[in-house]
Amino acid sequence: MHIIVPIAFALIIASMISALYFMMHDKGKTKRMVWSLATRVGLSISLFLLILFAHWMGWIQSTGIPYGR
Repeated sequence: MHIIVPIAFALIIASMISALYFMMHDKGKTKRMVWSLATRVGLSISLFLLILFAHWMGWIQSTGIPYGR
């Protein structure tokens, strides 16, 4: 999990950067920006579900941050 989560974050950031690049260079003529943003949403949802599954399986533990510190 210590390797998968940072790789997923890097892929999400790369997808956002590619969407920005396509927005600046294509100027709305192609759908590459839309596909990049859709990929980002898919990766984000997949990462969230993976973290929920890993917690359910016991691979990661929640620390329970105390309130009032």
